[in-house]
Amino acid sequence: MVRLSEEIIQFFSKQKFVIVSTIDKDGTLHTSCKGIVRIDKMGLVYLLDLYLAQTYNNLKRNPQISLTAVDEHHFRGYCLKGKARLLAIDKPKPSYIDIWEKKIASRITQRLLKNMLGEKGHPHHPEAHLPEPKYLIVVEVKKIIDLTPRHIQ
Repeated sequence: MVRLSEEIIQFFSKQKFVIVSTIDKDGTLHTSCKGIVRIDKMGLVYLLDLYLAQTYNNLKRNPQISLTAVDEHHFRGYCLKGKARLLAIDKPKPSYIDIWEKKIASRITQRLLKNMLGEKGHPHHPEAHLPEPKYLIVVEVKKIIDLTPRHIQ
């Protein structure tokens, strides 16, 4: 495992979601969006997944995973590559569910505020209709790739 700097922890903690890449049965990439519920300096990233679908099946076959996030405004980004473990939803600490629920409430609040300010987005607040998380993905980070262009670093 690779230790994560405070800078990387803060960067990923501020993201509303990350792009998760796994490997499909045919060897091609599958990408999906997932929310981080916890990230620690020891190189562990915890994601809750709402569906027992493609990402779940891919990780059962092949635990290789990458998490990518970018901050377009600051022109920065990182990709964390590693190995995933799947944990049934009855095994994660209840605090993970609490964190997830707070993030969903925050996203709904932000959407409502933006709508009130005239920044119209999705009219139906899709976060309110998301299913309960089905399982926890625990990623052991093995490699960090800085996506920030070299001339800006």
